[in-house]
Amino acid sequence: MCLSHLRWNFVFQRPQHLLSRAAKQYRVVIFEETVGNGTITEPRITYTEYPEGVTVALPELPWGMTDAEVLAAHRRLFEELIEREGRPRVLWFYTPMAMEFSDSVDADIVVFDKMDELAAFKGAPPPIVAFETRLLERADVVFTGGQSLFEAARDRHSNVHAFPSSVDVAHFAQARAGAVPDPQDQSSIGRPRIGYFGVIDERLDIELVRRTAELKPDWQFVMIGPVIKIDPVALPKLPNIHWLGAKDYRELPAYLAHWDVGFMPFALNEATRFISPTKTPEFLAAGLPVVSTAIRDVVRPYGEKGFVEIAATADGTVRGIEKVLSRPKEAWASEVDQHLATMSWDQTWSGMNALMVKALELHDGAAADGRAPASFNPGEVAHV
Repeated sequence: MCLSHLRWNFVFQRPQHLLSRAAKQYRVVIFEETVGNGTITEPRITYTEYPEGVTVALPELPWGMTDAEVLAAHRRLFEELIEREGRPRVLWFYTPMAMEFSDSVDADIVVFDKMDELAAFKGAPPPIVAFETRLLERADVVFTGGQSLFEAARDRHSNVHAFPSSVDVAHFAQARAGAVPDPQDQSSIGRPRIGYFGVIDERLDIELVRRTAELKPDWQFVMIGPVIKIDPVALPKLPNIHWLGAKDYRELPAYLAHWDVGFMPFALNEATRFISPTKTPEFLAAGLPVVSTAIRDVVRPYGEKGFVEIAATADGTVRGIEKVLSRPKEAWASEVDQHLATMSWDQTWSGMNALMVKALELHDGAAADGRAPASFNPGEVAHV
């Protein structure tokens, strides 16, 4: 049973990669955050079965409810879901805010997959810090979405394990084939193409994009992704910046196949301090050289290994792009592929599941002889 702040059908990212693999071994039900519905008079849950094998339970509430009524309805709907599905073996959290309504629900083990420092994001609810503290007290196992997050969390829990962003190499390697048709909304754009894909929000340095595009008006900047939490009007409108909107995960290799450089213009702020962008290995798997700002989990290991050029300014970004454009792919592809072979989502899920199984075994053994579950010794399972 997963409690998530991210919509399953929004952007295919870490939760989708992991839970679609979990669905091969477990029944996976995802309880999303509530949405308002002006056509209903009573709270309800809408169920959707997705081809990845998961069931999404979407709580819908009538418009006009007070905050107290929303919380009570959310709690009641979640309890109804548990009655329908049965007591979960694993209660898996992505959002600490779910502690507000799930504290009465029991499970064999509780997992917190801390994929981001949500408290640092724009618009984060103030109680999220306190709820995360409560979640860490309750969790049996904690995973982090990157090394920086692990370093920040390892003193807050006795069983924390780093599982940085992984990659579906086969999916993105389709971009290397060379025979993938150029998508229609991109085919008329000139070259070289410098591309970004992902959510476009406060974590992106929009001014860096603007300044770099102004310095190189003959370069084409292709920006793919939904615009969230920032005003679309604020996006730079230059002839060589192309905002193509959100694309399905399955479409991405076709776009990347016709780019020349992968661009990661992240702002350096509290919202990006602990991020571990999945697009780093995805760009590399697609055969693209990459230029990025100095995100810590990009610098380590990708910048240190020479897989990614790190730039701090628009001038530095131009120099980095010029450098990778002039570099033969053969000079780095083999070493990059060796690195990518060690970090598949299959391997990540396997490592997580091994830790979960260990925790479940400890729980079941303690329950069988009537003892309280023993504390987990993280030294018993190799750190991933």
